[in-house]
Formats: sequence, C-alpha cells, structure tokens
Amino acid sequence: MVGSQSEREDKVSLELSEEILQSMEVGMSFRDYNGRISSMDFHKSSSYLVTASDDESIRLYDVTAATCLKTINSKKYGVDLVCFTSHPTTVIYSSKNGWDESLRLLSLHDNKYLRYFKGHHDRVVSLSLCSSKDCFISGSLDRTVLLWDQRAEKCQGLLRVQGRPAAAYDDQGLVFAVAFGGYIRMFDARKYEKGPFDIFSVGGDISDANVVKFSNDGRLMLLTTMEGHIHVLDSFRGTLLSTYNVKPVSRNSTLEASFSPEGMFVISGSGDGSVYAWSVRSGKEVASWMSFDTEPPVIKWTPGSLMFVTGSSELSFWIPDLSKLGAYVGRN
Repeated sequence: MVGSQSEREDKVSLELSEEILQSMEVGMSFRDYNGRISSMDFHKSSSYLVTASDDESIRLYDVTAATCLKTINSKKYGVDLVCFTSHPTTVIYSSKNGWDESLRLLSLHDNKYLRYFKGHHDRVVSLSLCSSKDCFISGSLDRTVLLWDQRAEKCQGLLRVQGRPAAAYDDQGLVFAVAFGGYIRMFDARKYEKGPFDIFSVGGDISDANVVKFSNDGRLMLLTTMEGHIHVLDSFRGTLLSTYNVKPVSRNSTLEASFSPEGMFVISGSGDGSVYAWSVRSGKEVASWMSFDTEPPVIKWTPGSLMFVTGSSELSFWIPDLSKLGAYVGRN
C-alpha cells in the first residue's frame, strides 16, 4: 500500500493538462455487469473503489491491482447509492426495492449488516459522508434531508425541502450544501438547525437538482441538474463562474460530474451517454468522448491520480495514452 501511495504522488507530478486530458482513453473495462452501474465511490486513503449496480450487486475493486476483490449481492433490498465510510471495507448504501427506504451500514469484509438507518419514506437520491467525523447526510424524494451519526439508528437532524434535494459535505466536514429549486443553501455543520448561513442562486435553472459537490480544496462547487446543466460556483462567494450544457437526462437517471483532483477541470456524463471535459479557468470544452449509450454514465475522478472512472453497463478506467503526447514520447 505504501508503494501505491508514492506511485500515486509520481502520477500527479505529471500535471494534468488539456493535452493529457485529450489523450485519455479506456485502459481497462469490467464488462461482467448484468445491469447499469448506479453509483460508485473511491475510498479516501486506500486504493479501493466500490460500485453499486442495478443487478443488485455491490463490488469492491483494488484500483492499483485492477482487480475485483469481492462481489456482494443485495437481492432483498436492491442497491442504488453507495459510499465508503472511513474504513476501507465498510460502506453505507441505499436500497432500490421500493418498499424499504432504510440506509444500511455494511461490512464488505464479512458481508454483515452493522446498522440500519430508518427515517426516509421515499427513494434516497443523495448520500454524502463527512470525512472528518462519523456523520453522513442523505436526501430523499420524500423532500427531507436527514443528518446521521453512524453509531445511531435514528437521524440526528431533519431539514425539509421543496423539491428533489442534492446534498454534500465539503472535504473538511465543516460545511454542507443542500441544493433544490434553483438555489444552493450553505449550512454550518455544527449549527445547521439555525438555517443556512448563505444561499446561492444558480442562474435561474429550476430543474431538479441531481448532484452537488465540492472541489478537493473546497474553493469551488458544482451542481448538475436534470436539464443537462453543470453549474460551477465559487463556494465562498456563491459567484456563478460557468455553466456547461449537455443533453438533458430522464427522470430516472442522474447526471453526475466530477472535479479533477486539483479542481482545474470538470468531467461529466451526458443524457446521450457521452463524456465531456471542460477547463474551469476558461470555461471552454477541452475534450469529449462520444458513446452509443443512451443514459449518462456515473463518473468519478480517482483521488490524486491521472485517471477517471465511468460506470454504465460496464466499468471503465480512463488513463492518458502517453504515446499521443509529443512531449512525453521517449520517457520511460
């Protein structure tokens, strides 16, 4: 594991540029899924990736070794959203069976449920874990956002919203954002019951919020919406810096976008299955990869690495093709 950490640092020293981004292509795929991948998450300090799929499976991968370590089936509850806890083989996931909206804390190591979190009455559409404490936040179509402690079955706090909510903690866990109805509301995690300390407008886009995220350094945030808009904002001032547009997504799909590790680029799926990349600085599209798919892939940038991963009916790892880059030809 120590070796993989130093390798990861070496990779990042080869700084991500537009040219490197444009050279990226699928280096490896796992095609053994029998349904679409609905969610995935990277563990913050290990080389693990977890995926959730409509084939009712949760799969754990070691990204460094490019191997699937474990497949766990959740036939009874189905699985929709999945997130790592601080522990590399423990996850929290939401169900997809339409009758039990509990969240579950699952040990992948021995396939044991450690806790159930009951409180939502409709599908959970947003799930975010706090990296600094054992807290997490969930948003549901029942128009509530619930705050949880992993050690307790009952929620610790409840916020009512007027629409489909997207919620996320910042990287330090001091602040969380809740987006719905064309606005992002910013809360102090320690004093959330006092209401938002700031409210940011996202340029009149009142279509359903899909995903809200902070960049790794916390300076930027993005919001995707059902209309196919990806808004990038300054997370301190709330200034709308740019809006990128892709094909809208269907009501059952989620448009996901992801910041590159240093926050210079945004990559996103699209309602036509394609993948796009933009420069945050210039606001311009810098790369696109067309697809014959008809639904947006879920998409995540690998922490501290020149790689991103997409999930559709297969799991694909995208890496730079250095042979396409004049400046790097001849290097080992």
